Amino acid sequence: QVRVVESGGGSVQPGSSLRLSCLVSGFTLDYYPIGWFRRAPGQEREGVSCISNIDDSTYYADSVKGRFTISRDDRKNTVYLQMNTLKPEDTADYYCAAVDCSTVTGPVNLFNSWGRGTQVTVFS
Repeated sequence: QVRVVESGGGSVQPGSSLRLSCLVSGFTLDYYPIGWFRRAPGQEREGVSCISNIDDSTYYADSVKGRFTISRDDRKNTVYLQMNTLKPEDTADYYCAAVDCSTVTGPVNLFNSWGRGTQVTVFS
């Protein structure tokens, strides 16, 4: 059974950093790419970033490019999202999932299964 648990969110000021973690169970990270999504209040969920299970190639949405970095630790079966220079518009619930990371438009959830997410609030 595929299961993900997101953690690491919080309330921070603009310009701060956070590192989100996605602990995966049910499969090892060499099976599927993992992606991060976010849903801001009143908006649809959007793909933020993903990382390949084969060659560590990555995708970033234009809105986070240069500020966010995705990485993986196979020993811990965990994928991270390092978020730097946070902005108020980054405020959202963040989710991870097994994805198709090959599309130019961003990650696509493979199993339409979501964890509980972790909340990020960037306030002035």
